[in-house]
Amino acid sequence: MPPKTKGLLERLKDGQTVICAEGYLFEFERRGYLKAGAYVPEVVVEHPDLVKGLYREFVHAGSDVVLAFTYYGHREKLRVIGREADLETMNRTALKLAREVADETGTLMAGNICNTTVFDPKVPSTREECITIFKEQIEWAVEEGADYIVAETYGMVAEAMLALECIKKYGKGLPAVVCMTFHKDADRSVDGLSLLDSMRTLEEAGAAVVGLNCGRGPFTMLPLVENIKNKIKVPVAALPVPFRCDELRPTMQSLVNHKGSRAFPMDLDAFLCSRTMIAEFGQRCRELGLQYVGLCCGNASHFTRTLAESLGRTPPASKYSPDMSQHFAYGTDKKLHSLNTQKVVKLL
Repeated sequence: MPPKTKGLLERLKDGQTVICAEGYLFEFERRGYLKAGAYVPEVVVEHPDLVKGLYREFVHAGSDVVLAFTYYGHREKLRVIGREADLETMNRTALKLAREVADETGTLMAGNICNTTVFDPKVPSTREECITIFKEQIEWAVEEGADYIVAETYGMVAEAMLALECIKKYGKGLPAVVCMTFHKDADRSVDGLSLLDSMRTLEEAGAAVVGLNCGRGPFTMLPLVENIKNKIKVPVAALPVPFRCDELRPTMQSLVNHKGSRAFPMDLDAFLCSRTMIAEFGQRCRELGLQYVGLCCGNASHFTRTLAESLGRTPPASKYSPDMSQHFAYGTDKKLHSLNTQKVVKLL
């Protein structure tokens, strides 16, 4: 077993950048083990070996964190698909597997809570529903040995604040990384706060890291992060989706396919970023001095490796990074048959 790793706060204090690979929902949907729509992590109880394998894969690619796959594993989402009875088993299994892989690899393990889909500030009863959802998931994460808690994908500051309050109350002192999603309106949260005020509210309430995740692509999220980076005292997080969003269509939900219909979720493949784009994102994060970065829905291990390498890392997966010098047509390696290579290049 690797020696005990530094905690999140120690790493941040030392000026390190923490890479957190996310994107389990989309990746297991692509692999045929999770249904788009409800997006419930049923694979955790049905194929735990595959979940553990993807945990390892992301660490192999350069993630410093094993994020327990409990996103949308809360009681409201399980109610929708009729699997409330699996609630605790699903959460504890995801957490136990994450802890095992983190211990094997000397990485951090994070618990994960998210938007509840029921929160409505105009309906007081939904606040209590959310507290129940957050409380049990946080307590399970604590009991299964999480190093910190990620609370993410909140459109409203009020719900993000409630999540943070619950981490403070039930998290036994674990640090909180709190990320919001700013949709097509880059200036305001769903409940009307500016981006800067949203981040400052979370910072002042005690979040160890604040920032943005999901929704926006690398190049539509970066301008928002750039606007707040030097106005926030705690580290700022950036975890975009790896899709080619632009000013006209700044989120993956606003992209349209070749027939003019919404591309989300089934036709998003056509909008995936190239690895060069992911490297550009990582390089810009490095220039900005961001200390908590990653990729969200749509991520895959090759993207995480590219991100890690763009930040100056050499993860185990870098052993197999592309080396076109040995390509039979485009290579420059002297061991190649150069005459045959020249003939092939002319045909390509």
